[in-house]
Amino acid sequence: MNLALAILLWASIVLVAHTYVLFPLLLSRLAKGRKQNQHVYAPQSSELPAVDVLLAVHNEEQVIEEKIRSTFRTTYPLDRLTFYIGSDCSSDRTNALVTQLQAEFPQLRFEAYTKRQGKPGVIDALSWQATAPVLVLTDANVFFAPDTLYHLVKHFHNPQIGLVGGNIINPEHNAEGISGQEKAYLERENLIKYQEGVVWGGMMGAFGGCFTVRRACYHPAPAAFLVDDFYITMAVLRDGYQAINELEAVCYEDVSDHLPEEFRRKARIAAGNFQNLGEFAGLLWPVWRGIPFAFWSHKVLRWLTPLLLLLALGANALLVARGAHWFYSIMLLGQLALPLLLLLDRGLKRAGVHLRLLRFITHFYSMNAALALGFWRYVRGIRTTVWQPTQRFQQAR
Repeated sequence: MNLALAILLWASIVLVAHTYVLFPLLLSRLAKGRKQNQHVYAPQSSELPAVDVLLAVHNEEQVIEEKIRSTFRTTYPLDRLTFYIGSDCSSDRTNALVTQLQAEFPQLRFEAYTKRQGKPGVIDALSWQATAPVLVLTDANVFFAPDTLYHLVKHFHNPQIGLVGGNIINPEHNAEGISGQEKAYLERENLIKYQEGVVWGGMMGAFGGCFTVRRACYHPAPAAFLVDDFYITMAVLRDGYQAINELEAVCYEDVSDHLPEEFRRKARIAAGNFQNLGEFAGLLWPVWRGIPFAFWSHKVLRWLTPLLLLLALGANALLVARGAHWFYSIMLLGQLALPLLLLLDRGLKRAGVHLRLLRFITHFYSMNAALALGFWRYVRGIRTTVWQPTQRFQQAR
């Protein structure tokens, strides 16, 4: 019995270590010396394809004007660019602002829906209006650099490329909240996604704030799905195309600084992740091949980390109760002490003291709690796909 408990304990710890530490290290080693796809369009090529940008919005009056202006402030040929915006029953000034800007930007198309549909539903409706061979999906609070669209689209000169993700940068953060931890997390994720594309042509999910997809392999997420970006990426891989991340396709996003807001967003994403896990379970095998290995290592084990942490804690507690080696008593104290550091971080925060390490521990456990909540919501059944914008810094650029 003790042997079985020890195996369960150490297996759980190793799997968590693999997804957060060992896999990134292995991937970095595999990617060393390899180059991104070089079969690209030249910046001024007359063969650059037409592009349709698709954006679903709900109550985005704070950022929608800058979003539109940053999209058209581009080096990409404007005669090959159309911007489709669908308002999902916005009740603020979003609709009026977009309508006003249509006079300034003739390539801007706008639909205002009077009944909530959810982001996948709006994007699907817009995709039926779009006619270009390349689609760009983006979020209202993600602002493009002038050459972002070119760097996203240039890879479609290679017929094997089906999807290209953008490099979302969070330029500012506050020590008081969790934005610094979110910024570090997203920077690390961008690099991992880039390396997955370089090594296997199999980036595990584009960031929904900015990515582009070849229409020939575009499959819209079902209306009941919460996370459309991961669905679209995995559908591209299932079709046999490559999905890569382009670090030169820079765009800027304000991150959330408020833990409750980010917790709500992460719980919603987690529920959608488990929807996608059921849909793309066929890509999990054989595990020794590149895409299944990345799927398990980068995504599935992260989604299962709350369960693995609980299994490790339970197995450790039983070992101590059964009189196992004293080392397991120290391990148990460590497992119990780490979550208690959240209380210490909270107390220090109230006193105006912000320790980066403690804030990372708070971020780790909070986001895993959000994963657990998301799984519970998935098990109970997804009731709605409508969303509210996350409160972010919303600073003008």
